[in-house]
Amino acid sequence: MERNLKNVLVISFGFLLLFTAYGGLQSLQSSLHSEEGLGVASLSVLYAALILSSMFLPPVLIKKLGCKWTIAGSMCCYIAFSLGNFYASWYTLIPTSVILGLGGAPLWSAKCTYLTIAGNSYAEKAGKNGKDIINQYFGVFFLIFQSSGIWGNLISSLIFSQASNKVEISEENLACCGAYDCMTDTTNTTGSAEPSNSLIYTLLGIYTASGVLAVLLIVMFLDQIKSDQAETEKEILETPSFWSTFLATFQQLKDKRQCLLIPLTMYSGLEQGFLAGDYTKTYVTCALGIHYVGYVMICFSAVNSLCSLLFGKISQFTGRKLLFGLATVTNTACIIALLLWKPHPKQIAVFFVFPALWGLSDAIWQTQTNGLYGVLFEKHTEAAFANYRLWESCGFVIAFGYSTKLQVYIKLYILLSVLVLSMVTYGVVEYLEAKSSPGTPPATKKENVGPVTQETHM
Repeated sequence: MERNLKNVLVISFGFLLLFTAYGGLQSLQSSLHSEEGLGVASLSVLYAALILSSMFLPPVLIKKLGCKWTIAGSMCCYIAFSLGNFYASWYTLIPTSVILGLGGAPLWSAKCTYLTIAGNSYAEKAGKNGKDIINQYFGVFFLIFQSSGIWGNLISSLIFSQASNKVEISEENLACCGAYDCMTDTTNTTGSAEPSNSLIYTLLGIYTASGVLAVLLIVMFLDQIKSDQAETEKEILETPSFWSTFLATFQQLKDKRQCLLIPLTMYSGLEQGFLAGDYTKTYVTCALGIHYVGYVMICFSAVNSLCSLLFGKISQFTGRKLLFGLATVTNTACIIALLLWKPHPKQIAVFFVFPALWGLSDAIWQTQTNGLYGVLFEKHTEAAFANYRLWESCGFVIAFGYSTKLQVYIKLYILLSVLVLSMVTYGVVEYLEAKSSPGTPPATKKENVGPVTQETHM
């Protein structure tokens, strides 16, 4: 096997193992640690730490440690979060959430840098176009990585389905599920009893072992960047000081198009935060039990992955405006239906319809918003995508931050309001683009954007 491809596969399977654990844990936080909102508070803190990490840490760590050891060290931050879940309290889960958040940005940046160097290195030897090889490597990475959402959630559902303390949920308790929830600890007030500590520890043990395997895989099998590639690495990392990068991020806000895209970017974080923090707890866990959370999130992950691939290809034929319209209609229909629907165990298929449609919409928000940023800010991509990470992470922080303070119906109205605002401001951006280049409609411009990572997976 060609050496660079081997390294790509090592990184891909390392991330697969790591995010099998983290993805499953994130889906369960609101249901597993619902006391005083500890689970969603930890996620809110985690994404707040990610914002700070994105601004300062990646260039410094990669320059000091190199890509390999930055990846390995950052993965250890994820293991710390798994360990914090063993004895979940405000004194264990919040600090480990901060640690994970700080490690998240360097992990993704080091991965992107490594794959870029590997692609350029192979292209130079083979006499091929560097961008083509890099895109192939990122394609291999995401093909393997995206399945982590399936495996992590499948493990949790299979383990929690072993619980012997399942009881029938009364109609009175079901009244506390859904949009007009009772603002109480639904995992305890409903008949769906919490899984035993032994099952929880078994799950956390598997997740921790998966993270440890990921680190070992990187340490033992990932090659360090060779000396003849040092110049390539130096070029990639030869960016202005992080203070300059920090300032460039906010100077980018002088572009009114960037300001107009803030609601759309924040909505991406808000809608994902709602599904992971509120839908899983107030609808699924409340009415069906915690062992169904994994199956529901598998449905979301599978549809999301398939639609990301599909919409990424068909956008060149349909244009982004039509796809944004489809996502808006689908999300709006879901929000209205969630406001009206009273979840009941007899309607089990409906619990999977919502995450499937949510996955379809999210695939459009991710692929098309990333593509839009790449087209609009082609000359300032670094500052533009720093803004993307910043405002999307803000959406996550807000969604998890108010999760225990507001009833679900209020959160759904907030989602709907931000969605409407997002489409209005997005429409203004398209109008400005059409006005500035009347001969070339924005939807048909060549979206020649480099590989983009879905930072939302952390």
